[in-house]
Amino acid sequence: MKRNRKAKILATLGPASSSSKTIENIFKAGCDVFRLNFSHGSVEIHRQNLEWIRQLEEKYNHATCILADLQGPKLRVGEFENTEEILKKGQKFTLDTSSKLGDNSRVTFPHAEIYDHLTPNTTLLINDGRIRLQVLEQNQDSLITEVLNDGVISNNKGVNIPDVILPIDSLTSKDKADLQKALEMSVDWVALSFVQQAEDINKLKKIVDGKALVMAKIEKPSAVKNIDEIIQAADGIMIARGDLGVEMPTEKVPIAQKNIIKRCRHYGKPVVVATQMLESMISNLVPTRAEASDVANAIYDGTDAVMLSGESAMGNYPLESVSTMDRIIENVEKDKNNFNLEIEDEENIKKIDNTDAITNAAYSIAKNAGAKAIITFSVSGKTTLRMARERAPVQIIGLSPNIETSRKMQIVWGVNSCHSVQDAENTTEMVKIACRIAKNKKLVDADDNVIITAGVPFGNAGSTNLLRIAKIIADKDLT
Repeated sequence: MKRNRKAKILATLGPASSSSKTIENIFKAGCDVFRLNFSHGSVEIHRQNLEWIRQLEEKYNHATCILADLQGPKLRVGEFENTEEILKKGQKFTLDTSSKLGDNSRVTFPHAEIYDHLTPNTTLLINDGRIRLQVLEQNQDSLITEVLNDGVISNNKGVNIPDVILPIDSLTSKDKADLQKALEMSVDWVALSFVQQAEDINKLKKIVDGKALVMAKIEKPSAVKNIDEIIQAADGIMIARGDLGVEMPTEKVPIAQKNIIKRCRHYGKPVVVATQMLESMISNLVPTRAEASDVANAIYDGTDAVMLSGESAMGNYPLESVSTMDRIIENVEKDKNNFNLEIEDEENIKKIDNTDAITNAAYSIAKNAGAKAIITFSVSGKTTLRMARERAPVQIIGLSPNIETSRKMQIVWGVNSCHSVQDAENTTEMVKIACRIAKNKKLVDADDNVIITAGVPFGNAGSTNLLRIAKIIADKDLT
């Protein structure tokens, strides 16, 4: 299904959108990637949603991407005898390993494995930063803290600890169980929460073993600090601004976002901007002007995709949220005065291989010779990714004989990903297949010029070494 834009939309499924009809309507409205959030909902619900998406894929003959988002090691306090307590600035408050219900002086914090790393002056943020504690004294089974602001603390609230790399496994037992189920369902991407360093991604990749691509969620200052090594280790990046905005000063989040997008484009890795993009549409039919500008700025910066969370998962207007985001993106990309994603990357230009040479040439020809599309034949999708990095002024049609590859590439900027059932055996067949699929899917018209890239011998991953210019011919000649 052709979109009138190049940046992609991810929509999270939840109670508001977990039905076959709603999923179909969201897809038709512009959703390119469906997110299954394993922090909420049962495995059975996620499996049913996935089955509906795959039925939708078959109905519309359109490869569709599914991302499984793992919960990660979320730290939480225990429960209180009175459900909640009011804390006052300056008072002492203890976090400990006792199983007793909490009160105004203490509460359970069942994460003794990290106590040694929480030295005096370490800051702890409770309930998205509404309560701030500073460690005064560190013990084997307790942390004595000072309350830095008045506020309310209540049952099972989350705890964020900025600026400390914690000795906790990036995959909890729940994550490992969820991951196994997600891989059995054949999801296309797996997102890892609370990544701190590249090793977290490497551990997950060993378990995934190539069954899906791996996305690192950037939610901690330590991840921002280690961003280059994380980008290189991961297949893609999600800028998850919810927890990131808690752990970093608010004024630094937009700067981090821009820098991460820039680094992802440098390495040719897809990047997603997420969280609170159209937050008010959870309960309102239209977004705020600030939210519309937020989405627009991410597109101007060159992000591959933007994501809806609560808006589509539990809001009153999931369909309208997708439609609104679609319109914002489309209008930004039509802004010829300000929307320019061409990049000059001398560092990568110096490290050129055959694939780089072919994609650079395709980009130049498309820009200067009036081609309507660049068609990439790619078994693994790497050539398609490399072409997308160029941010070519025309659409990219990614053809692959592997349906799994076609699905995974739907998250990538500018790519119309198509499954080619027939693989080419020679150059003539390659041209015919490419032109036929592009024309049949109404991505190009008769007499349009297209650029085709492929690898010879055909069917071998990582061998892109061929470029052809072809003309789309009339329908009668495509059979």
